Amino acid sequence: MGYKVAIALGGNALGNTPEEQIKAVKTTAKSIVSLVEQGNKVIIGHGNGPQVGMINLAMETGHLADPKIPAMPFPECGAMSQGYIGYHLQNALRNEFDRRNRNVPVVTVVTQVLVDKDDPAFDDPAKPIGAFYTEKEAQEISMKKGYQFKEDAGRGYRRVVASPKPVDIVEKESIRHLYEAGDVIVAGGGGGIPVIEKDDQYVGVPAVIDKDFTTGKLAELVDADVLVILTAVDQVAINFGQENEKWLDKMSMDECNQYIEEGQFAPGSMLPKIEAAMAFVESKEGRKALITSLEKADDALAGNTGTWIE
Repeated sequence: MGYKVAIALGGNALGNTPEEQIKAVKTTAKSIVSLVEQGNKVIIGHGNGPQVGMINLAMETGHLADPKIPAMPFPECGAMSQGYIGYHLQNALRNEFDRRNRNVPVVTVVTQVLVDKDDPAFDDPAKPIGAFYTEKEAQEISMKKGYQFKEDAGRGYRRVVASPKPVDIVEKESIRHLYEAGDVIVAGGGGGIPVIEKDDQYVGVPAVIDKDFTTGKLAELVDADVLVILTAVDQVAINFGQENEKWLDKMSMDECNQYIEEGQFAPGSMLPKIEAAMAFVESKEGRKALITSLEKADDALAGNTGTWIE
């Protein structure tokens, strides 16, 4: 008997360029198809950091070179990345299913994700996107466009946007119907296209939602048993990189909180994965989360590796 599984794919499963991505998703597809063959029902979320940055940079560069080329709002850049990554994923998955003589529908849903317009993240945008600029260039663009910029590790100034928490999935009914029908679904790409409610309408906003939190919302939506967060390591470690480094097979919620208080998990790396896993586990009794690598996903679901949070 398999699990109902929501998978959050990290950047290592996608690559940084179109050529890298086409190659990477072939390996990714093999692992996901194997999970389906083992009887698991699968929905997939993914990041889009390099991809949306590439799209945003191309659009900005074109517009600055020739004002006749329209500037592209950031939510639209996110939508473009969802379609582009979704195409590569569903193509690779479809080909892998065909290779194994399995007729399993695969579909990408361009997904809007509702965020709270009063989320504190909007008061302090901190997520860097796009190109590097000199201080003077950043000031000029800020005057023209109203963008906010921050200095980035001595490399120049970059535009920053908010990273609010997901509240709801706009296309949830369609996604739920597709999942119950047995489709393998790619949704919530890049954390989803952030929208707020304004005048009884959904309006896109320039922001980046963490893909692990959005995949957790997708997992709640389809009533998944397990949220699988895939990363570069097979297991979570405490005292990472030190002599007393310890790899963990499982963590309770109390242990998660303890390790967070100790500062065991890096804010820009493992911490959001742990927090997303905890949010899903707390959302309903019996739900579990698993953090592991793409290569070991099937072994981890079988209980042979990975870090389980219950």
